[in-house]
Amino acid sequence: MIPFDITLASALGEQVSDLLEPIAAQFRSLNIPAPITHWGHPVMMGIVALAMGSATALTGWKGRLAEDKEESQKNRSAHSKISKFMAFFMMLGYTGGVLSLVMQQQPILESPHFWTGSMVVALLVLQSLTSFKGFWGTANLRLVHAYIGSSLMVLLVVHAILGIRLGLSI
Repeated sequence: MIPFDITLASALGEQVSDLLEPIAAQFRSLNIPAPITHWGHPVMMGIVALAMGSATALTGWKGRLAEDKEESQKNRSAHSKISKFMAFFMMLGYTGGVLSLVMQQQPILESPHFWTGSMVVALLVLQSLTSFKGFWGTANLRLVHAYIGSSLMVLLVVHAILGIRLGLSI
């Protein structure tokens, strides 16, 4: 196992922050109230994770478990539509969360919340790949897809808890 080097993470985080600073400075110049800068990302992403995440998971499992073919197809179609929007908003939210930390001049790579967010994005990409081209014609990928999605929802709960802890600490 590779040991985690906080010094390396800190140096890399500073480089990323330096790259994003011009964008953060532009947003800072808008004089957005501090509570919105501080809590805007968690509130908006909480809505996305709770509303779209639960709808995506629910329609996915309903489509998978429904015995009626018409009902199954209806849920799978809804799952496909909602999941694309959810993934899009999660990617935007990830970017917004990192930018929010830079705007608040906080370290970005040192937080467990950052790492769980990165894992969420990685799982979303993997999730998308498993369903690409109709699950590549294999039922095994459909099963993998279902369990990655369920794991993703559990990870989002952990991510939210870590985000609340981070928000209260800064």
